[in-house]
Amino acid sequence: MIPPKQNGSFVANMEMVLDVYKRPYDARNPVVCMDESPKQLIAETKTPIPASKGQPSKSDYEYKRCGVCNIFMACEPLAGNRLVKITERKTKKDWAQFLQEISDLYNKAEKITLVMDNLNTHTPGSFYETFSPGKAKKMWDRFEFVYTPKHGSWLNMAEIELNVLIGQCLGRRIDNIEAVEREASAWQKHRNNKEAKVNWQFSTEDARIKLSRLYPTFDS
Repeated sequence: MIPPKQNGSFVANMEMVLDVYKRPYDARNPVVCMDESPKQLIAETKTPIPASKGQPSKSDYEYKRCGVCNIFMACEPLAGNRLVKITERKTKKDWAQFLQEISDLYNKAEKITLVMDNLNTHTPGSFYETFSPGKAKKMWDRFEFVYTPKHGSWLNMAEIELNVLIGQCLGRRIDNIEAVEREASAWQKHRNNKEAKVNWQFSTEDARIKLSRLYPTFDS
C-alpha cells in the first residue's frame, strides 16, 4: 500500500531504504532484509483427488483449521542467501532468537544492516527481554536497523522472498508445523544452492518521478 497523498515521513524512510540498496556487496557489512508472515495450518476433511493426465489435482472445499504458525525470512539479496525459520508464535523472544541466528550466520561481519518493517517486536528492547543485559547489548551492537516506512512493506526484499516461498512451496493445505518446517528447509537449501537473487530495479531517481505526488512541496 502506498499513501494516497503527500507524506514526508514516507518518502524520507523510502529514500533511506533505497540508499541502502545501492550499497555494493561488502561481506564485512552485509545488507540483510527480514520479514515474517503467518501460515495457516489446514487439514483436508476428504481425500484429495490426485492430478491425472490433463486434469489438475482436486480438493474438497471443506477443510479443518489446525492453528497458525509463523514464518521468519531473512535474505541477503546481493549474495543470493536466505534463512527461513518456522515458529509457533511471533513474540519478541521469537524475533530476538531469530536475529541471534542471523548474527551467527554472519559471525565474521563487523555490522549487519537489517532492513525490516517497524512492527512493535522489531526493537532493541526485544533483546533485553530475551537475553542477559550484556548479551542484549552485544546483539544490538551487531546490527544497524533500517526501517521501511509505514505502508511501505513492498520496499522490503524479504517480502519478495516470502512470496516466492509461498508460491513455490507453501501455497497449499498443510496441517502441521513439522511439515511446514521440512518444506521450508528444502526450499531454502535449493534456492541457496542456486544463489537466486532479487533483481531490484527501483531507485531514488525512479521514486522522485513515479511517486512525485508523495513529495511535499513548499513555497519559496
